[in-house]
Amino acid sequence: MRANKMVAMILAGGRGSRLKDLTKKVAKPAVHFGGKYRIIDFALSNCSNSDVTTVGVLTQYESVLLNSYVARDHYWGLDTNNGGVFVLSPREKDQEHFEEYLGTADAITQNIDFLDSMDPEYVLILSGDHIYKMDYDAMLKHHINNGADATIAVLEVPLKEASRFGIMNTDENDMIVDFEEKPEKPKSNLASMGIYIFSYKELRKYLKEDDKNANSHHDFGKDIIPAYLRDSKRLAAYRFKGYWKDVGTIDSLWEANMDLLKENSELDLGDKSWKIYTSDVNVLPQFISGDADVQNCYITQGSYIQGTVHNSVVGTCCEIGKDARVYDSVLMPGCKVGAGARITRCIVGEDTVIEPNEVIGSAESAEIELVARGKK
Repeated sequence: MRANKMVAMILAGGRGSRLKDLTKKVAKPAVHFGGKYRIIDFALSNCSNSDVTTVGVLTQYESVLLNSYVARDHYWGLDTNNGGVFVLSPREKDQEHFEEYLGTADAITQNIDFLDSMDPEYVLILSGDHIYKMDYDAMLKHHINNGADATIAVLEVPLKEASRFGIMNTDENDMIVDFEEKPEKPKSNLASMGIYIFSYKELRKYLKEDDKNANSHHDFGKDIIPAYLRDSKRLAAYRFKGYWKDVGTIDSLWEANMDLLKENSELDLGDKSWKIYTSDVNVLPQFISGDADVQNCYITQGSYIQGTVHNSVVGTCCEIGKDARVYDSVLMPGCKVGAGARITRCIVGEDTVIEPNEVIGSAESAEIELVARGKK
């Protein structure tokens, strides 16, 4: 439809401190997921599948790997004559001052020159650290059909969990009349997904005003959306019905990987009608020895398995030694599990070596164990 008149801006600059050692040297959107993917592949693939061909990726912390990764826009089919992926980092505002992105709105404000050069009719604001599949063109149609100044994607959550989210309260036509940031007593269960479509000319005015406000948080949820509501702008809620997960913690990242293993998984990475694209490596196929016992697993290419692996996700070029046992775990690319080792309910970070006969994790533990040692 008109998605080619829309520029996507992916906010990918968060520290990701709740992912602990996984983000010690790597930005959260670049963390591995599902054996061979990175988290940001989902937002970029959604753009590609939705015919949004111009994408700005706003990076900040530990961004070297992420910058080089997203610059290879051909991975997602975004290397078009009239589009592409543009890496946008904080930069000097004048000769004396350099400022990091102060908030989600400030990140966009610092890149107004980029948006002006693209001359979009609409701007799509996304997060780079969510796992989901969404047709942004369908959301844009909803925005246009409602004559909206802004459209916010919302997800129905259990009411008892609604206080963890920004909550949108709507009228009978699903137009937003009120916004509450993590309310103690929520009035509805429509949680903001942090996915917005704005008509650009209007948004530009609000960003410029917000930039002048010394008391602002420079944040969409805390400042821009409330300003739109105060001015009685038309804000539409777009109800999303599919799979969505914020993988900002060790437990949620593990849960999202485990969701891939469920029968009739909502995420379904094998769906040919909505592919999730990523870089691929030129390695040998997986090898599973005659002594191995593999049940209900994602096993990525290049992996060599001699032991027992149940209900687990095994990344590219992992090795699982003889008599080793891996249960309910996520092994990121390059892991080596020594002979006789036992891994249960764990996330094992990229290139981590588990020593022979080492025991980590427990089926009785309520928490997921993280082991991220890096190369020796």
